[in-house]
Amino acid sequence: MAENGLRDHVGYWLRRLSDEVHTSFERQLAAHDVTVAQWNVLVTVYRGDATTTGEAARFIGIDPGAVSRLVDRLAAKKLITRSADPQSRRSLRLELTPAGQALVPVLIGIADQNDTAYFGGLPPTEQTELVRLLRQLLSPTTSSAEEEAPFHD
Repeated sequence: MAENGLRDHVGYWLRRLSDEVHTSFERQLAAHDVTVAQWNVLVTVYRGDATTTGEAARFIGIDPGAVSRLVDRLAAKKLITRSADPQSRRSLRLELTPAGQALVPVLIGIADQNDTAYFGGLPPTEQTELVRLLRQLLSPTTSSAEEEAPFHD
């Protein structure tokens, strides 16, 4: 019995697609001096999915220290600020600056165009099914926020 080759494995195709989608998006964001990781934080704060570094880390699914470093870089770019959270003495509230508020819709448009470039050939029902299947496969490792997030914003 012949063993499956590289191109017979779903993981191979998922990695290739992920790499292409990510690289394309990364190139487009670079024109605005924003990385994909920084975009994750910006859009999360913009949509109100998180107001603190800890909340952003949980929502995005990365280490709070990594989010803190991303926020430092975004603050240096004058896209985000930290201020005292009136509800908690131990955390800082994240807020977009006016420049951040103006930039995020542009970046969301880039994200939507990138998704369309890669997934627009699928009918909307198949796009929804693809996301459902991916979430199902990731369900043991994803947070409830990721499971509830819509595919397109």
